[in-house]
Amino acid sequence: MNKTQIEWVKNPDGTQGYTWNPITGCLNGCPYCYARKLANGRLKQRYLANLNIAYEDLCPDPDLGGLHSLRHSKDPFYPRFWEDRLADIKRGYHYTDRYGGCEFGAKAKGIFVCDMGELFGDWIPREWQTKVFKAINTWDNRNDLFYLLTKQPQNLPKFSPFPDNCWVGITATNREAFITAVNNCQSFEAPIKFVSFEPLLNEIGSDAMQYINAFQWVIIGAQTKPYKPPKIEWVEEIIRACDKAGIPVFLKDNLRPLLVDALAKKLINRKQFFTHSTGYGGDLRQEMPIE
Repeated sequence: MNKTQIEWVKNPDGTQGYTWNPITGCLNGCPYCYARKLANGRLKQRYLANLNIAYEDLCPDPDLGGLHSLRHSKDPFYPRFWEDRLADIKRGYHYTDRYGGCEFGAKAKGIFVCDMGELFGDWIPREWQTKVFKAINTWDNRNDLFYLLTKQPQNLPKFSPFPDNCWVGITATNREAFITAVNNCQSFEAPIKFVSFEPLLNEIGSDAMQYINAFQWVIIGAQTKPYKPPKIEWVEEIIRACDKAGIPVFLKDNLRPLLVDALAKKLINRKQFFTHSTGYGGDLRQEMPIE
């Protein structure tokens, strides 16, 4: 479990949270994926050393002469299970009174689960998912907050209702994905449901945005490496709908160049995008939901 720079992953006390990757890898095939780049870069040898891949077994397939297993094992971003990491989130506690009352010895954490993979993919063995949720559900972790985010929202109902300490989000990069997110949002239960428009690649549309109240939190961000910011009108449209519905908005730091430029050109209203202004810009709106 590692401290993360992902701005919206917060501990319950508002400090920066953590990432936890008991499952890595993904078959969504997004061309802008930062996790794939890392897996094929500085993490490559570490990932390739783990042969616990999402495949029926590691025995040679007689019909393929073993090529199927060999091909997947040489792909560092093919889904892998890191079972030893399940213990990383266990927290010690100590008793405080003679009647068995206790309190945790470490402060509660905010933990983004599987930022280096897709937890809810059709290709992930159910056994792996069950073990991950068993770890989340342990009594030791009841005060921790777990952030779950997926591009496979059709699979979320299989895990509903989610534990009380899970916030469940859906990534929507365009209009079609947002409509899919809205349609699937009604079919599962979670304390907080959120949508992440990151990267925001296309306009969502005001007619679609009327359904934003299906969520309790909205995150907006740009594509990075290569940097491809959304059009300012797309961002403004989402914020306007959120403000109308009373939904907190979290603007990622990678939007700052776009917003500062738009503010300098007097294309936007500062109060929609910034708080505590100093010169051009100021603090971006980075609001968190309240359960």
